[in-house]
Amino acid sequence: MPNSLPAEAPSPRAPEAGTRGAGLSLLRSEIAVLFRRRRTWALLLALAAIPILIAVAVRVSSAVPPGRGPAFLDRITQNGLFVAFTAMLVSVPLFLPLTVGVVAGDTIAGEANLGTLRYLLVAPAGRVRLLLVKYAGALAFCLAAPLTVALAGAAIGAALFPVGPVTLLSGDVIQPPEAALRLLLIAAYLAVSLAGLSAIGLFLSTLTVVPVGAMAATVVLSVVSQVLDQLPQLEWLHPWLFSHYWLGFGDLLRQPVMWDSFVSNGLLQAGYVAVFGALAYGRFVTKDVLS
Repeated sequence: MPNSLPAEAPSPRAPEAGTRGAGLSLLRSEIAVLFRRRRTWALLLALAAIPILIAVAVRVSSAVPPGRGPAFLDRITQNGLFVAFTAMLVSVPLFLPLTVGVVAGDTIAGEANLGTLRYLLVAPAGRVRLLLVKYAGALAFCLAAPLTVALAGAAIGAALFPVGPVTLLSGDVIQPPEAALRLLLIAAYLAVSLAGLSAIGLFLSTLTVVPVGAMAATVVLSVVSQVLDQLPQLEWLHPWLFSHYWLGFGDLLRQPVMWDSFVSNGLLQAGYVAVFGALAYGRFVTKDVLS
C-alpha cells in the first residue's frame, strides 16, 4: 500500500494572523473612507483657509503694531514662517476642536444612523476591533488637521513674505529648515492634545444614533473645558482639564526645547483616552445594534 502521509496540522498562529490581517484591512478601509469623504476635505480646506486669510490680511493692510492681535502676528511681515505659527495658535481654541469633534462624534453614531453598523460587526470585525479602528481613524484626522494648518501657513507665508532665520521665544535664532522641524513638532503636539477630545467624542458617539448630537456635545465640552480653565476660582481643577495644556507648545519654540509641557500634556491625554476609551468599550459591547 502506498505510504499515506499524515495531514499537516494547522498552524496555531493561523487564526491570529488572519485576525490581525482582517484588523489591518479594516483600518486601511476606515482611513481611506474617512479621507475620501467630501466632508473631511471640506474640514481640512476650512483649516487651510485660516493661515491664508491671516497672510492676505497682513499683506494688504498696514503694519501691525507690536503687541496687537495674536502672538507672532507682528512678525509675519519680516518672516513668512510666522504665518504658520500664528495660524496654529488661532486654530487651537475653536477651529481644531470643532473639526475633530465633527469627525469623532461621527465615528459610531454615523454608522448607526446609516444602518451600516450591524454589517460592520460581522465577523471577523467584532466590536472591540471596530471601536479601535474607529478611534484610530479619528486620531489620523487629529494629526492631519494641525498638519494642514502648518503646511498651508508655511506655503502661503513663503509665497507672500520673505523667509529667513527665525527668532525663538528664548531669543536664539534658528535657520528655516530647523524652524520647519519646529512647525512639525508643534503639529505633533496639537495632535496629542486632541487625542483626549477624540476619545470623548468616541464615547459620546456610542450613546446615540444621531451623529449631529454627538458632534455638538463634543464641541460644547471643549468650549466648557476652556472656559473652566480661565476661572481662577477653579485653579485646583485646571491641571485635570483636557484643554489645560493645549497652548503649551510655546515651550517648543525655545532653545533648547523644553519638553515638560509635552510630557504633561501626553500623560493627561493618555488618562482621558484610558477613561473614555473604557467607557466607550463598556457602552459599545453591550449596545443593541440589531433593533
